[in-house]
Amino acid sequence: MTRLFLAISLVLVAVVAGAAYDADGVPLGASEKDVRKRYPSAHCKALEWASKAADRRCDDAKASFTGVDARITIYLNKGTVEAFDVRFDTKFTQRIVNTLKGRYGIPTSEERESADRQDRPARQTYKVLWENKNERAVLTSLSDKRRATLLVYRGKFEEEIYRVR
Repeated sequence: MTRLFLAISLVLVAVVAGAAYDADGVPLGASEKDVRKRYPSAHCKALEWASKAADRRCDDAKASFTGVDARITIYLNKGTVEAFDVRFDTKFTQRIVNTLKGRYGIPTSEERESADRQDRPARQTYKVLWENKNERAVLTSLSDKRRATLLVYRGKFEEEIYRVR
């Protein structure tokens, strides 16, 4: 009985660890058609700048992400999703982190920092990182900002997207 429980537990951990990072059903590597199906109000267009990371982007001003009102931008390169950026109200940070822990697995790191500032309240920074092979998901929430962000990408997207060519 104990061996069976252990075997089932290992399989479940492997499944969660191998899960693709997704935007509510649109995983990295999905097509633009998949994006439009999940986010029908998304406005897709070519990027206004040259980048090796992406050639198109789809913006949805009023998306729902893990059941929370959010704004999402999905970046595509050669027809496939390379990254997505979700912006949401900081008051939903812990709710989204809890949902993502169930979806993406145990984070690689989870940090809370406090920075004292002259003449202003201390800034609380909360950062959660998930890594899986060549893919990353980074959630960042600052106490003095209204919006928190989740950037999910593969490869060197974060380095390349705004690099001047």
